[in-house]
Amino acid sequence: MRQKFKIYWCGFDLAGREERFKKLQKESESADFWDNPQHAQKVMKSLSRLRESIESWHKLQGRLNDSLELADLSDDSLFDELEAETKFIEGEVERREFRAMLSGEFDKGDAILAIHAGAGGTDSQDWAQMLQRMYLRWMEKQNYETEIIDTTAGEEAGVKSVTISVGGRYAYGYLRSEKGVHRLVRISPFDANSRRHTSFAMVEVLPQVDDDGDIQINPNDIKIDTFKAGGAGGQSVQKNDTAVRITHLPTGIVASCQNERSQAQNREMAIKVLRARLLEIKEREKAEKIDELRGEYTKAEWGSQIRSYVLHPYKMVKDHRTNHEVGNAEGVLDGDLDGLIGAYLRANVGRENSS
Repeated sequence: MRQKFKIYWCGFDLAGREERFKKLQKESESADFWDNPQHAQKVMKSLSRLRESIESWHKLQGRLNDSLELADLSDDSLFDELEAETKFIEGEVERREFRAMLSGEFDKGDAILAIHAGAGGTDSQDWAQMLQRMYLRWMEKQNYETEIIDTTAGEEAGVKSVTISVGGRYAYGYLRSEKGVHRLVRISPFDANSRRHTSFAMVEVLPQVDDDGDIQINPNDIKIDTFKAGGAGGQSVQKNDTAVRITHLPTGIVASCQNERSQAQNREMAIKVLRARLLEIKEREKAEKIDELRGEYTKAEWGSQIRSYVLHPYKMVKDHRTNHEVGNAEGVLDGDLDGLIGAYLRANVGRENSS
């Protein structure tokens, strides 16, 4: 237990948190601190989170030290008490390991997941729809609320793109492990000669954020188009222009929504998607600068897939970031993602949130 505690103590970088707490506390004591109320509120929120985290770790360390002192007494009458305390400490460390994996700024909140078919025509569009089904199955198992807010059907089968709103505790924290290019190898059902094809799809995962001042959208910077919403094959076509497409002129980012009943609701959801994409750009630029300073920066390219799903000539799913492999490919495609997600989160404890 002592050894395990030491490992987690280092992994949670308590010394770094204490140093950051001191810096923020000093900043909060400056005379002009409240001249910028929005920034001040963010600092105070960070101080509160850091104080709670630091104090709770010191209390747990105190309980461990007390238990070790009692164990050194070699008093058999204390055995039951020590056993109960050890179980408590082990359970608490495990809970903190979980929190450490999901301790990012947006991890506890809702998410927006978007899937885009890559090059490969019908096969890639079918692959995008297979991924949509996989994630919806996983979300159902997590009891998350889901809503398909925008979709573009494939020309023959599948989807060209789909955007899903995901609501539930830690939705973004879990799903951020899925960002990137997903590769499928299989015998194509669309090839008359039954040849093996490789298909690609891009998965975006964005945190749903409110307009808290961090991401400000100037009305003069957006172009809003409305059009008639409709389902696949022209079904459920609306008579009125309820669907909304918003283009952010400075960046060229496009966000659309056609699932809500009114134009106002679709506009609100499209703005939420746009805000999430702008935040993602901001966070990515910050991470790239940090990685450049660390000497670890590698530009992400379309071909650098994070995971491969092989259905022929053998069956296996492999995450290339963690080397975690699963032999039951059908189970993964049916929504059994916990092993892959958990391996990624464990491999990145402390790294993604250290900035």
